[in-house]
Amino acid sequence: MQLYQDYLAEIEERKSAGLHPKPIDSGELTAEIIAQIKDPSNGHRKESLDFLIFNTLPGTTSAAGEKARFLEEIILGKSVVEEISTPFAFELLSHMKGGASINTLLNLALGENAEISLQAAEVLKTQVFLYDADTSRLEKAYNAGNPVAKDILESYAAAEFFTKLPEVPEEVRVVTYIAAEGDISTDLLSPGNQAHSRSDRELHGKCMINEEAQAEIKALQRLHPDKSVMLIAEKGTMGVGSSRMSGVNNVALWTGKQASPYVPFVNLFPIVAGTNGISPIFLTTVSVTGGIGLDLKNWVKKTDAEGKIVTNDNGDPVLEQVYSVETGTILTINTKEKKLYGNGKVLADVSSAFTPQKLEFIKAGGSYAIVFGKKLQTFAAETLGIETPAVFAPAKEISHEGQGLTAVEKIFNRNAVGTTPGLTLHAGSDVRVKVNIVGSQDTTGLMTSQELEAMAATVISPTVDAAYQSGCHTASVWDKKAQANIPKLMSFMQGFGLITARDPKDGYHAMTDVIHKVLNDLTVDDWDITIGGDSHTRMSKGIAFGADSGTVALALATGEATMPIPESVKVTFKGILKPHVDFRDVVHATQAQMLKKFGDNVFQGRVIEVHIGTLPADQAFTFTDWTAEMKAKASICISQDETLIESLETAKSRIQIMIDKGMDNATHVLQGLIDKANNRILEIRSGSKPPLAPDANAKYRAEMVVDLDIIDEPMIADPDVNNEDVSKRYTHDVIRGLSYYEGSKTVDLGFVGSCMVHKGDLKIVSKMLRNLEQTYGKVEFNAPLVVAAPTYNIIDELKAEGDWDILQKYSGFEFNDNDPKGVARTEYQNMMYLERPGCNLCMGNQEKAEKGDTVMATSTRLFQGRVVEDSDRKKGESLLSSTPVVVLSAILGRTPSLEEYKSAVTGIDLTTFAPPVKELVSVF
Repeated sequence: MQLYQDYLAEIEERKSAGLHPKPIDSGELTAEIIAQIKDPSNGHRKESLDFLIFNTLPGTTSAAGEKARFLEEIILGKSVVEEISTPFAFELLSHMKGGASINTLLNLALGENAEISLQAAEVLKTQVFLYDADTSRLEKAYNAGNPVAKDILESYAAAEFFTKLPEVPEEVRVVTYIAAEGDISTDLLSPGNQAHSRSDRELHGKCMINEEAQAEIKALQRLHPDKSVMLIAEKGTMGVGSSRMSGVNNVALWTGKQASPYVPFVNLFPIVAGTNGISPIFLTTVSVTGGIGLDLKNWVKKTDAEGKIVTNDNGDPVLEQVYSVETGTILTINTKEKKLYGNGKVLADVSSAFTPQKLEFIKAGGSYAIVFGKKLQTFAAETLGIETPAVFAPAKEISHEGQGLTAVEKIFNRNAVGTTPGLTLHAGSDVRVKVNIVGSQDTTGLMTSQELEAMAATVISPTVDAAYQSGCHTASVWDKKAQANIPKLMSFMQGFGLITARDPKDGYHAMTDVIHKVLNDLTVDDWDITIGGDSHTRMSKGIAFGADSGTVALALATGEATMPIPESVKVTFKGILKPHVDFRDVVHATQAQMLKKFGDNVFQGRVIEVHIGTLPADQAFTFTDWTAEMKAKASICISQDETLIESLETAKSRIQIMIDKGMDNATHVLQGLIDKANNRILEIRSGSKPPLAPDANAKYRAEMVVDLDIIDEPMIADPDVNNEDVSKRYTHDVIRGLSYYEGSKTVDLGFVGSCMVHKGDLKIVSKMLRNLEQTYGKVEFNAPLVVAAPTYNIIDELKAEGDWDILQKYSGFEFNDNDPKGVARTEYQNMMYLERPGCNLCMGNQEKAEKGDTVMATSTRLFQGRVVEDSDRKKGESLLSSTPVVVLSAILGRTPSLEEYKSAVTGIDLTTFAPPVKELVSVF
């Protein structure tokens, strides 16, 4: 019983950290526990019973398999355990939610013992996580005349697994807790530097906000045991930056309700709110756990007697409070009236939180149960030969006769599943759509694998064209945590059917390429839908949505996703891009010009349809990637024919390299993508199906034209860490010209890397070094410069084209795959570091700037503590800019003047970009 002894030793170790025993997922350990339960004289028998009953993970874990088989033995009388009666055994099976438990229940329900059969059938009627093998058994038994199978199918057709659940309470009493003022990044709820512990829910829960906040939440719960704690982003949006299932899990762990007494640390029904509501992708994650997300609107812009918005000295709108939600405020959410009450008065209309679909998610304990329940009901009705009873809220179908389609509306209409035949759908419609590409990244992947196990999925849906498991978020440091987690993850995902960055059998070199860059290549059709486990899943072909680990799991298991068709904002360009301006400056200027034009962020929660024209996918990705920081739901690039063909040819060549490395699987997924790309190219060239374009009479929420003529200097996104208004810090909305800093702001570290850069950026670094070398004889760094290429392909191409030589010449460190770093770097010398491809500093979970540093970076993250933490001497700053600004800032040790910058980029083709000659609209 060595595994059990090892488990006891781990328990003692966890006790010292204030943790409970880790939930059991090992079948081998569970088998030892069961053996001890069967032995009446065993000294560990009582605690073994507790471990089996209360601490064994359900679903498709090997532990669940052992547990289900043992419970079947008890029910059949083959094993006798005094503490587990037959009814209790059935109760335990009912909480295992799929996988081996369903197999056991079907064995019993379709067995020869009539009494047991009826009991098993009653439990089966409450279950929804059934797959083809399970439903095939039921269908076969029904066709053979089995009355129990007929009874189960009739229950499923009536959706009794849903209708017999308790109704959503009409009133939900809450006590408020302001988690922070201003936008709350999911990093506050689940810090990136703690990503390694996300699959250990109890351990990871200790990193939410801080210990003081956790104590305050517990104190509120003691004072108000009959109420739920509602976490609030005061004067801001809750959950910006990413979907981060681990963030929602942490909120649920501290403030939610336990999903099952027999499944530890899995809580549901978190309640979160924000003055400006909830970030769209984070709100999806809240629905996964059956939670509530409220848009409070408790602060509004102050207006004068003439109705004009009052601004402060900085030109920002002055906010005034409509009602208070200070910590400790008692409020009532009325789910029937869809109103928020305080002191008997209506404070806000919260209808958006309680659509019919969201009420179903709350009732069912999460969106998964509804997705699988609908599928199960449809199967049962079809098997019985009856029309599917109307139980669930009908999908909202909005169609405006005579109105054209935006690009996103076209994609959703083409990929829609189960909608009214012949009906053209517009924004606001609720749609099930086929998912073509799925991406799982390595710091959420372990959670995705857990979600797949929990929903009893064992193989990828055959309707998914390709799915990829990355290794980029843990690429920088191959420490003990990574060595323990990543091989396990890669093995699971490869077995599930994904293409994996690492081969569990070491058949090919470990690829730590940034996931978004890989997915951008794997997307080979401009009509495709991609779902990825990261907010920066923003492809420049087709449309892509960043999602939580659970939605990724659902897409992998079912090949589908469910969401409303988003509204769109149309972005076009005019003018001429100056030769010293980089496309990254255009991206930042888009944000600034949008805010100036509209006052509010018109991009938030919507699709940005950007008419990019002649910019290939690699470079266009700089724009689409940044749309996550614009708080957009997603983005779509409208490209010209030859540009799209060029992008597809590039994608094909990179997919072929993956095949040559040995990364394709037995079903030839990658070759299938090349074939699909070839077909798409033929369609474009023949004119049978031109590139995706909106209709000329499409309707947009807003339209804006970015004026390239007024962009005359590099643009920098500044976290504005010392703004007196806390809510204005770390927002991505403060965009400043380089001249604002007057060439005098100290820069402690430069970082060129993350998903925001492409091959051209690395070539700019090499060209700048050559320029400066010719001018000054030698380049001296006055601050460290970290350079991390997004992919190995880019490094190979730079080597072939002669650019890597100059980078090597000035580097004091170059990564070595045969000797990866085992310890995170937090201190740097004034030299260049050529780091391994991957997320590096942008992720903040491994590499880190020194506390209090001012970092100039090409990355996307400027949130507090992400790239750099505060120190006693000063606040850490992560300023975001273009590659040439970063390089020059590191060389000078300060922000350059505009003149110094122009001189350094003379003769360098930063980005060749011009607006399309004519607007692309569909003629079909």
